[in-house]
Amino acid sequence: MNTRSLSFRLVTWYAGVLTVVFVLLGALTFISLRHYLEANVLDTQARRARQIADTLIARGSRDTEPAIAAAVENLYSPASNDRFIRISRADGTLVYSSGSPRGEGFDPRQVPALPAEAVAARPSARRVAMGQGALLIAAVRASAADGTRYRVEVGTSAAPLEQLLRRLLVMLAVGLPLTVAVAVAGGFVLVRRALDPVAGIARKAEEITQHNLSERLPLVHSGDELERLSVSLNHMISRLQEAIDGSKQFVADASHELRTPLTVMRGELENLAQDPRLGRETRETLGSVLEEVERLAEIVESLFALSRLDAGEASSDWRRFDLAELAATTAEQMSLLATDKNVTVHCDSSAGVMVEGDRARLKQVIVNLLDNAIKYTAAGGRVRLAVRREQGFAVLEVADDGIGIPAEALPHVFKRFFRVDSSRSREQGGAGLGLAIVKSICSAHGADIEVISEVGRGSTFRLRQPLAADAPAHA
Repeated sequence: MNTRSLSFRLVTWYAGVLTVVFVLLGALTFISLRHYLEANVLDTQARRARQIADTLIARGSRDTEPAIAAAVENLYSPASNDRFIRISRADGTLVYSSGSPRGEGFDPRQVPALPAEAVAARPSARRVAMGQGALLIAAVRASAADGTRYRVEVGTSAAPLEQLLRRLLVMLAVGLPLTVAVAVAGGFVLVRRALDPVAGIARKAEEITQHNLSERLPLVHSGDELERLSVSLNHMISRLQEAIDGSKQFVADASHELRTPLTVMRGELENLAQDPRLGRETRETLGSVLEEVERLAEIVESLFALSRLDAGEASSDWRRFDLAELAATTAEQMSLLATDKNVTVHCDSSAGVMVEGDRARLKQVIVNLLDNAIKYTAAGGRVRLAVRREQGFAVLEVADDGIGIPAEALPHVFKRFFRVDSSRSREQGGAGLGLAIVKSICSAHGADIEVISEVGRGSTFRLRQPLAADAPAHA
């Protein structure tokens, strides 16, 4: 998973905020419920204590204390109901204390006495820790008929309340992660669905090149920023298409218009050079000018070829043919040029490497690659041409042991008019368009071409094209 992706960051932020909110909500719920339940239990104990004070003590006296104790035992049965009841005078004399509860959750004898000053006119409540448990006790002040003042303390064990809160805590501990997980999963699905159009736009944008600028990005009919973005990008592609088409048309028109004047100039210069009245220096000057005209004509022809390739001319005459057989015949033809430089051309190809494409254009690729290899290989060097099958692809390699290409120049060798050494390329007649033509032809055929080179040890150009059986039908 890409941790830098927008979807991951959105889901992570959403999960973090949701977790914090749920934890705070759960903690607030737990604390509020605990406070509410304790207050409710203490209120119940206070009402019971007030009931004892109003019905039993207010009508009694110091002489009737045994009767009051018996009445409390008969009416409330604290031991059977797991309750704590204690009645004492204001001076601390114990009048009645309940026995040990049936559940033995606490020992009434160990419950500390409430200080006299702590018992006010209104009921007071407290929580008393008792070993592993606790008591919730409410106390009230009462006065008998003879004026004797008493304290009435009524309480109950907090164990049921604590058990209920523990169950709630377990439910929160189990349910909270599940709720967060479900919410995060739903958020992840929503984020993915929201960003799916972005992924579709990105995939389509990767497929659009200068050869298919007529295609457009998919429109997101959502009425939001994504729709405006897709519309704006399509408008931008339209403007780019107009600019590139205008540039291509200019190059094609200029190349076409320059061919005729250059042909006329070359003819006139050749006729003029044959004039016997010209001196030797004049003939040499004319020869130099004629070479430049020839070079300019080659550049114009290359530009015209590139413009036709950009316009899709390479796809006008596609057929199936054997790339290995084409490589072998081309290498044999180029061996004459290699012989003049004392360079050996060796062809290693196995028959039956069938591809689909324009045979003339792919032959031009082989010629350009072999021509470069021979040019930049010293006398006595060796050039190797190989064609083979490799995992559903036809692979063509042209390797030499020439001067090589510097590492910093490798990313630019297929650019138009790029030359590694301008002065040397000019002396050898290069204009920096040969490899650009190779790249355009390969792109038109759905082929990839790469170069591996090291200065002083030679270069290897490798072309990979789908075999005819695996190649898509050409339209």
